[in-house]
Amino acid sequence: MYQLEEKIWFWALLIIPAIIVVFLVIQLWKRRVQNRFADNNLLDKLSPNRSLFKPILKLLVLCLAFASLTIAMVNPKIGTKLETVKREGVDIVFAIDVSKSMLAEDIAPNRLEKSKQLVTQIINNLASDRIGIIAYAGKAFPQLPITTDYASAKMFLQSMNTDMLSSQGTAIDEAIQLARTYYDDEDQTNRVLIIISDGEDHSEIAVEAAEAANEDGIKIFTVGVGTDQGGPIPLKRNGIVLNYKKDNNNETVITKLDEETLIEVAEEANGQYINGRNTSEVVEAIREILNKMDKTEFEAKQFAEYKDQFQWFLAFGIFLLFIDILLLERKTEWLKRLNLFNENL
Repeated sequence: MYQLEEKIWFWALLIIPAIIVVFLVIQLWKRRVQNRFADNNLLDKLSPNRSLFKPILKLLVLCLAFASLTIAMVNPKIGTKLETVKREGVDIVFAIDVSKSMLAEDIAPNRLEKSKQLVTQIINNLASDRIGIIAYAGKAFPQLPITTDYASAKMFLQSMNTDMLSSQGTAIDEAIQLARTYYDDEDQTNRVLIIISDGEDHSEIAVEAAEAANEDGIKIFTVGVGTDQGGPIPLKRNGIVLNYKKDNNNETVITKLDEETLIEVAEEANGQYINGRNTSEVVEAIREILNKMDKTEFEAKQFAEYKDQFQWFLAFGIFLLFIDILLLERKTEWLKRLNLFNENL
């Protein structure tokens, strides 16, 4: 496990493209000035040790040096000591709909991206709760088991897309059944399943699955993303809309938010439905729900000590700066023999 102490210093990496631009401007200026006095053949005779490769090599070394120094200022740390700590919290599983209807853009930027934003903000407001992630469309797929590693959760979350599951549909019942396997403590009562979906195409057995989950002590909260007016499902390639999904009659499919189904599923599992249009309202509602729930104590392993690693990058950066200073732009004997870029022809 690692930490980045001062991430703001990553902005210093903008120096590198600036260096490249300055290098190109200088090279163009040199070329113009040299062409005023002599052509390439005469320049090769006047300056036989002139190298095309060495300036580029110096540029690469200088850029690597600045990159290393930047990372040193960020100060990456590596965990060196694991310890078991006791925490109190709730086990929360997020089931996220990744069916094609989630590509509809009736809610910006689209339903799936909105779902990711909602889950990310909820995670950011958690303290010591454990979380898991499920992706579902025609089938349910375990994305991340119960964990306290919020950083990994957000990483897996951002990788989710509508192409990750080949079978289409909205099998909310399978997502609920899979979520039931996530909770490994038989005595635990504070189990929460948060389903984020547009509610469309849910099967009738979803309510039966929610009832079975409720018997296991799982509370289901549903979050609806989309609008009542709905929108078409764009078919894109490289971010460009090529067409919209059609039905068997070659009519454009309009997908709409089905709140009724989501409300029914939530009520069957002693939970509640939340409209996902306003992110802050969703986060606040979930926060209030979790605060009212009893917390269960559990053990979790976490890194208690981190060791600074900046010194390695600092030393490497300084070393590269010295190399850049000592590296001359004229040809060396071994480079002459290699004849890179056919410079001797």
